[in-house]
Amino acid sequence: KFSVPTASGTLGGVWQCMVISCELPAPKKPRATPQVSMLHHVRRVLERKSPYADADAFAPGAETTEYVRDIARVLVIGAGGLGCEILKGLAYSGFRNIDVIDLDTIDVTNLNRQFLFRQTDVGKAKATAAAAFINERCRHLGVRVTAHVGKIQERDEAFYRQFNIIVAGLDNIPARRWMNSTLYSMVQKDADGNPDPSTIIPLLDGGTEGLKGQARVIVPYLTSCFDCSLDSFPPQVNFPLCTIAETPRLPEHCIEYALVVLWEKSFPNKKVNNDSPEDMQWLFQQAKERADAFGISGVTYQLTMGVVKRIIPAVASTNALIAAALVQECLKIQSYCGPVLSNYLMYMGQTGVYTYTFEYEKNPNCMVCGGQELVMEVSSKLLLKELLEKLGTDPRYQLTRPSVTGSKGVVFMGNPAVLRKAHEHKLEKSLGELVEMEVLVPGEPLTVTDPTLPSKLQIILKLT
Repeated sequence: KFSVPTASGTLGGVWQCMVISCELPAPKKPRATPQVSMLHHVRRVLERKSPYADADAFAPGAETTEYVRDIARVLVIGAGGLGCEILKGLAYSGFRNIDVIDLDTIDVTNLNRQFLFRQTDVGKAKATAAAAFINERCRHLGVRVTAHVGKIQERDEAFYRQFNIIVAGLDNIPARRWMNSTLYSMVQKDADGNPDPSTIIPLLDGGTEGLKGQARVIVPYLTSCFDCSLDSFPPQVNFPLCTIAETPRLPEHCIEYALVVLWEKSFPNKKVNNDSPEDMQWLFQQAKERADAFGISGVTYQLTMGVVKRIIPAVASTNALIAAALVQECLKIQSYCGPVLSNYLMYMGQTGVYTYTFEYEKNPNCMVCGGQELVMEVSSKLLLKELLEKLGTDPRYQLTRPSVTGSKGVVFMGNPAVLRKAHEHKLEKSLGELVEMEVLVPGEPLTVTDPTLPSKLQIILKLT
């Protein structure tokens, strides 16, 4: 019981006290700790039987939860729009040991969709800022995100062997091809050629563009790989170096030459600042001069910015949807709590919310998982530069700066510039002439290297 003041009209508004009887509510049960309550939904999935899970593989219980929470180690590649969503999803799905790698720094234009960053983070490394935000926000869950700043190509095999699974939110095809090929090259095989399961690291690959997105599961040698579907992607933005250097035909060729060749010559070891009007203006002027020299029209300042920046529209809701699909597959693969995606999901949101799942089959001619030996039937009149351009423009290969060697030595060297210059005279020679010069041997395997591939590619030329 407690007293409250009340007014009496008969006393002309004089305040008096009146005793009111009131029953207090029963005390509530103590609330669960934040860590337990926040992950209750995950425990319900991992510690109860499921009609959808493989009964022989899934062992529901605390041990499975402990594995996901304390043992499984996940690498997230990319801390941009998709990467931010992936990191958030993993943290709230029970994963504690997370690493993230990204080479970019935060720009003010990132803030509208990359929600782990704030105005004060502009100029900082994305990986560092994203890791710090998740560690602070999800400290009560015991999440530990470790940041790595730099290119994925700079890390060796030992680095990637630390992880149980890799989730990629990359925004370009060359980096995705490199990661795909690297994981395949890391798989060890027995005497019969069968892959050792303990050396297989699954790759979950996601990508978004506007209101379209895709998520896929890649398990080396068990599913199709990224390169198996290479011909389904739009033509590459990068142009073969031999084309832009020797025979430019499009305004884009001139812009790419100014970016790749002229900038490096004029400003060694200095990276182009895509947001600098001065840098963009310099590239535009150089491209315009080269276009005028070759009689090519159409080089504009707007086109220069489009080619240099490789602008891809981004929509936050698309990133969230694709990231959710990737995190879900990550949890299923690490715990066996449900059937794994087989193996490609497409999201098409241009006219509605529509997803489609199908199995992308292996390509027997894939240069990564199909044996890494290709047979090409070409005319003996084909010029060497046309062969190199074919390797660059063909959707099955999409090489950027290929170098070719054979049993007689170097056929062509794309990089560095000094070696390239020593072999440039061969570009105008036909394959038949190169045979007569004893540079090529018909039908022999040629070794092709390229920046997009961590391993070598073998091709056999059948001259007609």
